[in-house]
Amino acid sequence: MRMRPFARLVAARHSDGMTDIAAKRAQFRALHAQGCFVLPNPWDIGSARLLAHLGFAALASTSSGFAWTIGRPDYAVTRDDALAHLALLCAASDLPVNADFQGGFADAPEGVAANVTLAVKTGIAGVSIEDAVLDGASLYEKDFAVARIRAARAAIDRSGEDVILVARTEGLLGHDMTVSAAIDRLVAFADAGADCLYAPGVRGKDDIAAMVRAVAPKPVNMLMMGPGLSVAELADLGVRRVSVGGALARVALGAMLKVAEEIKQGSFDGLAAAASGKILNGIFAEFDQPIAS
Repeated sequence: MRMRPFARLVAARHSDGMTDIAAKRAQFRALHAQGCFVLPNPWDIGSARLLAHLGFAALASTSSGFAWTIGRPDYAVTRDDALAHLALLCAASDLPVNADFQGGFADAPEGVAANVTLAVKTGIAGVSIEDAVLDGASLYEKDFAVARIRAARAAIDRSGEDVILVARTEGLLGHDMTVSAAIDRLVAFADAGADCLYAPGVRGKDDIAAMVRAVAPKPVNMLMMGPGLSVAELADLGVRRVSVGGALARVALGAMLKVAEEIKQGSFDGLAAAASGKILNGIFAEFDQPIAS
């Protein structure tokens, strides 16, 4: 039987002698135990390796950033596309990777469980499951959303792997949910077995602090989509980890669009801001391990 792309990557990942996956997962869990760390979001192998070179302790995938690299809008990526991408990110460096697995690519809890089982096999150290329906346009009813998190928890437990389960509500991103309602969902997700909680869109210091207190001692992830509070300020509020979602991809693509538009108008001045090819080649030469495709 012909192996699917992500299955070939997983097989290679488990046999190539690179950093032990269990060690990555232990390292990732330890990061959640104290302090505050930044979890930047690469969108391909190159961006993952650049971030690893800069000294970050862990990485997280971005569903939107990855979708744009293959010319699709967010929420238009298939499960197998996502699995293959996760296997590549896990193989790209020695850093643990948290998977943005959207809603688990299934509606029913049993479907979420089956897909989380597949995601664990890619080598990820954490997996995020959100409460938005497959197209991201609406949210699952609370009890059903909780059942989906409970199913993801059971799937991870059955795997025997130490993978962190992150539960997130999308209610503060265009769904008219109040902060108190979002906190209520996060508390329910924590009770259902989530290790880390996440409500993209929360901004005020008082709201962030309230969210942290409500689910304590479990850690809270903060999404920074643009300028705002510093890492130090977030740490003071009790936030344990900070990610940027598709923001880095938007910065890169935004710069490309700006310079390309200038080229279209006849000017090449924007190319002066390009990174040095010598520097980039030197960075990527640090990573001599091949990645199966």
